Amino acid sequence: MRRSLLSSAFVALTVLLAACAPAVAQRIHIAAAAAATTKANPADFVGAKTCTMCHRPEALGMASNPHSKLELTHQGKGVTCEGCHGPGKAHVESGGDASKIFSFTHGNSQQMDGQCLQCHQADHPGFSRSAHADAKVGCVECHGIHKSQEQTRLLKASQPMLCYNCHKDIKPAFSKPFHHKVNEGLMTCTDCHDPHGTFQKSMAKSAAQDDAICIKCHQENAGPFIYEHPVVKTEGCTFCHSPHGSANPRLLARNNMNQLCLQCHTGLAGDQFVAGGPPTSPVHDQSMQYTSCIICHSQIHGSNVVDTFIR
Repeated sequence: MRRSLLSSAFVALTVLLAACAPAVAQRIHIAAAAAATTKANPADFVGAKTCTMCHRPEALGMASNPHSKLELTHQGKGVTCEGCHGPGKAHVESGGDASKIFSFTHGNSQQMDGQCLQCHQADHPGFSRSAHADAKVGCVECHGIHKSQEQTRLLKASQPMLCYNCHKDIKPAFSKPFHHKVNEGLMTCTDCHDPHGTFQKSMAKSAAQDDAICIKCHQENAGPFIYEHPVVKTEGCTFCHSPHGSANPRLLARNNMNQLCLQCHTGLAGDQFVAGGPPTSPVHDQSMQYTSCIICHSQIHGSNVVDTFIR
């Protein structure tokens, strides 16, 4: 019996370590990259002016780049070309051998992310466990350091077109009759999602009170309520609403309000729905198909009056 328990524990530990291995490996790489830069010999740095002799187009583009502002700090000893590419002495002395310096063109996604996270780790501490990192979508897939359309965040393209490059399955939703105004420019994808990773599904952000990010705009549904609709807390807004777009008003997931409610409230007796008391079943005969549940239960997100959410 004891041997069986030990064997089961060993198998469980093996599975856990295998699941954690990619994230652990990336963190180790990031730490190693940071350590390598820290230990670099100051004599191996040649300065940005030397880089400009061969890489003039890239150097000219850096004049309006936010990174270049860092060069002016600390008496001109801030971040320069070698802050990202590493010491350039060996590269220069070899006549431009690309293997003698770190190249974002030839490096893999983990190596490139490691270089960026040397400075941006505090801003994006969860990136290594994000869906983008798991899919090997690195920093330079979205950000163009030398060339970018958006100066604030150095994005290669403006939202939402940048996100649509990969998320083609989401794009059609914003053309439906009822949708969030992303294509119109009134919202962006990053208003709701953090591309660098969160603890929420689909990298969704959280509101200040740790509720769904929807509450940031739809504060009338925030509460707190004396009587809360359980599904709002347990399943979230997307159980009833399609967040990107829908053919139904209010971005509802179903075109019939009663059918939406009856996903949970399904107490049956023969062919009729009967009184069963909340929250298991509806009280009224649902054969009155044109009578919507929310005509009476209008405070469906929560109520301070009665637990059946009647106004």
